[in-house]
Amino acid sequence: MPDNHTYKKVEIVGSSRNSIEEAINNALSTCAKSISNLDWFEVVETRGHIENGKVGHYQVTLKVGFRISES
Repeated sequence: MPDNHTYKKVEIVGSSRNSIEEAINNALSTCAKSISNLDWFEVVETRGHIENGKVGHYQVTLKVGFRISES
């Protein structure tokens, strides 16, 4: 890896009715449509929405890092 890369982080939230993993994948695939050079993510919060005493949606907050173009 060259010494001159510069990165930026953004925070996004993904959701899924099925699983935490799907919520992560939903968030990343949507993010990739508008941000290039995605390199890594970290899960910073996991929560959910309750419907009738059961999980209605899984919600996952991610910090996503991407390399700034030309760096």
